[in-house]
Amino acid sequence: MNSATPKRFDVLGLGCAAVDDLLYVPKFPAADQKVRVSRRARRCGGLTAVALVAAARLGARCAYAGCLGTDDYSEFVAGHFAREGVDISLAPRLSEAHVIHSTIVVGEDTGSRAILFEDAGMIGAHPALPPAEAIRAAAVLFVDHFGVPGSIRASRLARAAGIPVVGDFERESDARFGELLNLADHLILSEEFARWWTRTATPAAAAAALWRTDRAIVIVTAGANGCWSVSAEDGLTPRHHPAFPVKATDTTGCGDVFHGAYAAGLARGETLEDRIQMAAAAAALKARDGEIPHRAEVDNFLQANRPSARSPH
Repeated sequence: MNSATPKRFDVLGLGCAAVDDLLYVPKFPAADQKVRVSRRARRCGGLTAVALVAAARLGARCAYAGCLGTDDYSEFVAGHFAREGVDISLAPRLSEAHVIHSTIVVGEDTGSRAILFEDAGMIGAHPALPPAEAIRAAAVLFVDHFGVPGSIRASRLARAAGIPVVGDFERESDARFGELLNLADHLILSEEFARWWTRTATPAAAAAALWRTDRAIVIVTAGANGCWSVSAEDGLTPRHHPAFPVKATDTTGCGDVFHGAYAAGLARGETLEDRIQMAAAAAALKARDGEIPHRAEVDNFLQANRPSARSPH
């Protein structure tokens, strides 16, 4: 990372934020089945938003610079960021912008869920903001697939300044998406999307197919099956990192928590192995408890659950 410019933020995030209305049911319903709702909750969600909150709870100085609207849902997101200590002074407030609104049904028996979302008006990264100097004042840039042109601009500025770019992508959302994918030098994708994009049969093969010589690492996450990484540090051999075994109660946002914890560790200069272990522990705690964990919880969990040795795949 470039240390010439003083860093105002550890992680600067561009991309999506959401309001998630969660409905918890004892067992995930089959088609045409009635089920009683056990409880409901409203939370701030979205790939970049959850990642930033996860990083902030782990001690990182975070800022959100994606577009927010002026409606009630945007105000909910802004208030949540403020309570979590995520700076939004760089986030444009546009009357035409909206955050995503999702209704999520969670089966309490397994933690499985169905997500129904509305993303009309979701801009994500602004095409010309934040200013270049704000991007250069971050230790890590975090981008997703909402607002691809703006994320390409920001990623180019970051890479030129020696600032790592962590990418979290779930779908090909724009004609220029491939360009953005190539700019992420710390690329972390779910198994589903990674295998679809690369047309490969396994997460290890997908990680290998996504490798580029200008990347630092590729990670493909596979939930309870752990994740696979490819990096020059490991000699370009796909490595399997086991997940921590927990009883899942709510897997919503676990991948985003993994991303945020990884970005926080990257900003702190932690080793690759430590970044992945902390990310896996934070995601496991989110799945087990349904809440994004704080640093002390993750540290205690890691101390009590020594990770298994990594094995090649």
